[in-house]
Amino acid sequence: MSDHPFAQADTDWLKLIGTARHWFNGPYGQLLLEDEQRLLEEELARFFGGYMVHYGPSARASPNAAQIQRSVRLGAPFSGVEIVCEEQAWPLTEYAADVVLLQHGLDFSLSPHGLLREAAHSVRPGGHLLVVGINPMSAWGVRHLFARDALRQARCIAPNRVSDWLHLLGFALEKRRFGCYRPPLASTAWQARLAPLEAWGDAWQSPGGGFYILVARKLVIGLRPLRQTQRAPMGKLVPMPVAKVSRRDSKR
Repeated sequence: MSDHPFAQADTDWLKLIGTARHWFNGPYGQLLLEDEQRLLEEELARFFGGYMVHYGPSARASPNAAQIQRSVRLGAPFSGVEIVCEEQAWPLTEYAADVVLLQHGLDFSLSPHGLLREAAHSVRPGGHLLVVGINPMSAWGVRHLFARDALRQARCIAPNRVSDWLHLLGFALEKRRFGCYRPPLASTAWQARLAPLEAWGDAWQSPGGGFYILVARKLVIGLRPLRQTQRAPMGKLVPMPVAKVSRRDSKR
């Protein structure tokens, strides 16, 4: 796969994904991705099926899903991407995937609504959609407001808002998890000192983690009841005459 963008792609989108990809390769991005990898593999271990679709700007390999037969990377034309496509033009049929993973796809998107609709369209009924995003109500969300790197361009959409979008698209939220409670500090020494925060955060699942994971299941389409055909009127029932039997006749 070539690292050069193809001519038909939106140049603004390619620039955004390229900048985000570079940020995720740096120390801050790697810190997030390492914690996400652990939690995602815990969640993906529960699912099984034929295909998992992974969309996101990072260059890291897809999390391991032991019971999924095939994992496919979609996205911009960079290394590691197996199927090149724009964010609102996935070359997949409806209900093609058992699991779809959007890992920071909404954070670095020109149209988060459009991307989420495209992902939802690809999930089979009963399948799962996992959304990973930067939590705006965290130290990472605060840094986003003052950052001078690619984090400044992240949308940092609140998990409650994404949950509402998923509900409108026919999904039921099954689980919400948070991770990476360490603040975005470049010093590895301070990161090591603050490492115990992760155990505390995992135990209490405080909503102050740097990222969130939403696990949603696509509702099965219900069966429509058949309309009952109206029967033609049969007419009124007329009582039939009953012969009277005397007691004398009944005794003979």
